[in-house]
Amino acid sequence: MSTFLEHLRSGQLLIADGATGSNLQMRGLEQGTPSEVWVMENPDPIVRLHRDFVEAGANLVLTSTFGGTALRLEHANLQDRMAELNQRAVALARQAANGAPLFVGGSMGPIGQLLEPLGPLPRVDAVREYAAQASALTAGGADVLVIETQFDLGEATAAIEGARSASALPIVCSFSFDMGKRTMMGHAPSEIAKELTALGVDVIGVNCGKSLDENLANLSEMRAVTNKPLWMKPNAGLPRMGDDDVAIYDVTPAIMGEHAKQWVAAGAQIVGGCCGTSPEHLRAIAQTVRTP
Repeated sequence: MSTFLEHLRSGQLLIADGATGSNLQMRGLEQGTPSEVWVMENPDPIVRLHRDFVEAGANLVLTSTFGGTALRLEHANLQDRMAELNQRAVALARQAANGAPLFVGGSMGPIGQLLEPLGPLPRVDAVREYAAQASALTAGGADVLVIETQFDLGEATAAIEGARSASALPIVCSFSFDMGKRTMMGHAPSEIAKELTALGVDVIGVNCGKSLDENLANLSEMRAVTNKPLWMKPNAGLPRMGDDDVAIYDVTPAIMGEHAKQWVAAGAQIVGGCCGTSPEHLRAIAQTVRTP
């Protein structure tokens, strides 16, 4: 099997997976419980979800380690098992392949605290936290590190620095534009793309966010200022709460699949989905972008 970067350089599309948290909640994960808890205590549904995405067409799946830094794992009293947890999560994702070619991306989400001077976290501590997680994911056998759902360039650059200090793996860095055309911290897509291109990040992208149309505009703005491979993994719309307090996403698989054509046309080489993206959504995306 080619390496992750060789695959991209060949010009081939990659199909990334869909949501972790929202799908595991549909499969019994209690709201408010981090999915990392199930990595240690109930791994079978995680493997099943990974496999469902692979069977739907994904050839890249992300580990269930979005909150896998030691600092964020304190909420689940798992901070002392950070390395073990991240390595086990890679192994669970790898199980889903059943021998088929599959890239495993080590998911690295925000730490959960703002960096100084806006928050309590010194930058050096953020670098250290991300370095430790990147080291564990690399030791576990991940193919690529995915620094995702970022909103602050300061934290994202700390994550990149930490990852590079501990690992030689390629890096994806993806931002969430929760304000529509800007991140929560006010960063524009062009600003982010220029900064990450200058830093030599391997893949730049968009994930989570608000509407499909706004995320497409953000992706297009990135493409206008960078020649880096682009990543597109938007939500299936914004959630609304149902009668049983379960989040409902109104973007159907058919709609998601149709929009995926536009993502590829706008320059995305890796496509998938974030919150609310089920295996059925992912199947529609894969079938659409692989149809000539």
